[in-house]
Parts: sequence; structure tokens; C-alpha cells
Amino acid sequence: MDTPPAAARAPSSAERDRTLLEINNALIANLTRDALFHAIAGALRRVVPFDRTAAFLHDAARDVLQLFVLESSLPSSYFAVGLELPPSESHVGRVFREQRPLLRRDLARERQFPAEEAALADGVRSYVIVPLVARGRPVGTLAVASTTPEQYTEADVVFLQEVANQIALAVENMKAYEEVRALNERMQAEIVRRERAEAALRATLAEVEALRRRLQDENVYLREEIRREHDFVEMVGSSPALLALLDRVDSVARTDATVLILGETGTGKELIARAVHDRSARKERPLVKVNCSAISAGLVESELFGHVKGAFTGALERRVGRFELADGGTVFLDEVGDLPPDTQVKLLRVLQEREFEPVGSNRTVRVDVRVIAATNRDLEAAVREGRFRADLFYRLNVVPLPVPPLRERRSDIPQLAAFFLARYAARFGKKVNGLSPDAAARLLAYEWPGNVRELQNVIERAVVLARGPVLELDRELPAPARAEVGPVPGPAPGLGPAGLVGTLEEIERRHILSALVQSRGVIEGPRGAAAILKVHPNTLRSRLEKLGIKRQGHEFS
Repeated sequence: MDTPPAAARAPSSAERDRTLLEINNALIANLTRDALFHAIAGALRRVVPFDRTAAFLHDAARDVLQLFVLESSLPSSYFAVGLELPPSESHVGRVFREQRPLLRRDLARERQFPAEEAALADGVRSYVIVPLVARGRPVGTLAVASTTPEQYTEADVVFLQEVANQIALAVENMKAYEEVRALNERMQAEIVRRERAEAALRATLAEVEALRRRLQDENVYLREEIRREHDFVEMVGSSPALLALLDRVDSVARTDATVLILGETGTGKELIARAVHDRSARKERPLVKVNCSAISAGLVESELFGHVKGAFTGALERRVGRFELADGGTVFLDEVGDLPPDTQVKLLRVLQEREFEPVGSNRTVRVDVRVIAATNRDLEAAVREGRFRADLFYRLNVVPLPVPPLRERRSDIPQLAAFFLARYAARFGKKVNGLSPDAAARLLAYEWPGNVRELQNVIERAVVLARGPVLELDRELPAPARAEVGPVPGPAPGLGPAGLVGTLEEIERRHILSALVQSRGVIEGPRGAAAILKVHPNTLRSRLEKLGIKRQGHEFS
């Protein structure tokens, strides 16, 4: 850029005043550094020619002078925005430290610092640097440079210092503005962060509350289960039909397959469901039972899938359904054949998708549950008659487990009778030693339409009414059975020479042997005889020794 030498130009005082006014207006009108410095450079160039002008600001935290803004027509690999110079080792630093202007008339003849070598390499021959001082505190420097030697005079230095004084105040204000803006941005970011943290905390608290409610619901359910006397008994017996069923239970328990338990009333379908659950990987989670026939059609969907507050008249609060309660565990749907058609559709979706919506809610709940269903109905006939969905039946009937009625496992009747006799004699404080031969024969001859539950009730009633050490069943069995079974002069077949007559110790001996048959001679472990009898293995060994039960090969006698 060709500019006249200093002697050839002499701006008037009016021109300099107009320039100062223009710079002042620019300082007032512009807040961003690039726009401000561009306006200052444009006004300044009309009075003080330059090929490069720059402002350096001091970073007190790192004690460096940083090239803050630059207007230049000179290419340079050294002078660029962001350049940092130490205050102690640069021409810019000297001006900053001493707070005195520096005028170089010709860099070809006078230069002292490495940065001046770089400037000369860019073509700079003369320059002026003046300090930026705001409120008595140095904040940086302002520089103009030219490729023409002897370009600047002392008058230029004085004028540039006036300009610098104006710029220093503006820079101070600008830095304050940028600090306030940065602080505001940080505050806004902090507000957003806190809002997100509060939202996350609210979500966490909601999740904790949901878990608390679920735990509370589980506790209520489990307390109800504990209070309720189970209408099933331990798996007593060693008949081939029962042992075959137990083998199948062992096989299916290791999987997550849906199970359909089929059997008459009183055969112990819930017992089989519990056996499948207790032998599965879900045994640490709850087994939640739902008796589908005991719930009215209008409430069964709410019972299974829950409801939200206000979903229907009487829904005063949110209720967790049995499927959500059993998440991670097992749902046992007893009498599944009694489900109404609408609920069958929703149950099918749970089996297929593992998800549902509570009554009155659009929120989808996903669950991880195993489904075990049971029925005493002929579901295939119900499908043919249109009372039960065929697709639901096929989904439930993945692994059918038919439970044999008691009349098909008559050899288990003596062991079951002995078990119930010992239980109720201890419960009611009765000194009952056994059954008469006639009573034992009646038990074997009876058809047991109510299966094991009916046998249980008969023995309980007989123990309650017993007047001596030997039970008689003259009034306990229904009239048809008494008519079919006449007096039996000797012991009943298959019961040994004394039938069921004997001491409680003999009854206990038979019960332990039955458990050993079920466990295949194994005493310890989750499927051992001790677990079946619910006693400690050492206690069982002590009883074996006391009762004289010894192992012979793989069998006990």
C-alpha cells in the first residue's frame, strides 16, 4: 500500500477531532469486538495511514498478551488473532509493562525483539504501539504498522494515545459485557442442568415410589398368602402316575415355557404350579396366584392388569395388577377357562408381546413373567363351542401337565391318609394312633370325586370327631361309598397286615419312606427328602436312625 511520508501529510486539528468523535460514536454503537474494531480502523485510517493495526489484551490469569483483534492487508504466518506474547520478552510487552508508547521509525535499522524480526519479514518498516490504560490499570496495547519507513511522527503517537484512551474504556466495558454474558450463559446452563437434574430426580423419586408401592403390594399379597391356609398338600405318594408327573415337572421347570395344568378339582394343581416355580430360575421372585373363577367378570381385568385412579367408579387410587406384581416371577392363573372373552384377548397379548395397558391408562407396561395356567374344564371342547379363544388355548397349551385323579393313584391313599392323620392329630391335640381296618378299606374302595382335597377333609373331620385312639369312618364318607363297601374282616389290600392301624411313629416312618421314594434316595439338596419334608438334613438323618430306616443299595427300608 503506497502512503505519503509523514512530512507530506499533516491532518488538521479538526480532522483529528472528527476522527475522535467518529471513534467515540463507534464505541457507543458497537458492542462486539470485530464490528467495533473494524469501525475504529476505518475512521483511524483517514488520519493515520497503516497497513496493519492490532489490539493486544492482557490475560491476567496466564500473564500473556493475546492478539485480540487484527485489521491487516499484509499476509503473515506469525501475526494472527490468538497470538500470545510474554510481557517480558516482546515489544508489545515492553509498552504494556512501562505504560509508555514505542515508536519505531525504521525496523531495518532498529529492532530488538524476535517479534520485530517477524514483523520485518512481513514487510513492516515502521510502527507505533501505545498502551491501553483504563481507570489507571493497563489492559493491553494498540498498534499501527506501515510498510513505509519514517511513516509516523510524535504527533501521531500523541493522537494514537488519545484514541487508545477511548478504546481502553470501551475494551474494559466490552470485557465486562462479555463476562456478564458468559456468566449469564453459565447461569442459563446451570439452570438447564438443575432443571434436568430436578427432572431426573423427580423421575427417580417416581420410580422409587412405584417400587415402594409395588413392594407394598407384594407384601400385602404375601401376607394374604401366609394368612391363607393352602388348600393343597405336600406331594405325598410314590405311585407310578405321580412319579411320572414329577419327572415331567422337573423337565419343564428348567425352561420358561408356558404350562397348562389339567386336572379335576382337588387334585393339587396349585401344588404342581408351585413345584414348577420353585424348581425354576424364577424361584426367588414371587409366584402370584389368580383364581379366575373367584373374580367377577367386571373386575377380572383390573385384578390382572391393574387400573389407574378414576378408571371406574370405586377406583379411588392406582392399583398394581397381578401381572405387574409378578414381574420377574410367575403368574399362576387358576381356572383360566372361566376368563371372560374380553380378558382372553388381553391375556393373549401379554403372552405374545409381554405388555399391556392398565385399565383406564394409555401407558404400556412391559413385564417379564412366566405364565402357568390351570383348569378343570375341557378347554378343547370350550374352543369348539366358541367359549374359549383357540389362539389363546394354543398359547397356553405349550406344555400340558395332566394331574391324575386320586382314583388313578390308589396306592398313594395310605400314605396320604397317614400324612393327614399325623397333621390333624398334632393340630387338634388328639391321641389318635391310626385307622381301623374297616376304615382303611373304605378309603381304598371309595372313588374320591373330590380327590385329595376330599380325602383331606374326611380325615380332618374324623380326627375332630374321634373318641378313641383308632379312627372309624362310619359317618365321614358319603352314603354311596358306605353302601358299596361292606364290613371288611381283615386288613385292606396293599396296606400291610395292620392296614393303617399303628402308632404315629409308624405313620411318620411311612411318610419318610414316601419322601425318600420321591427324592430317589437323596436326602440333601433342593429336591432331597429333607426339602420335601421341610426339615433339616441332620434332623432327617436322626429320625432315620431312630426309626430304624436303613439304606439298602439305592433304596431305604
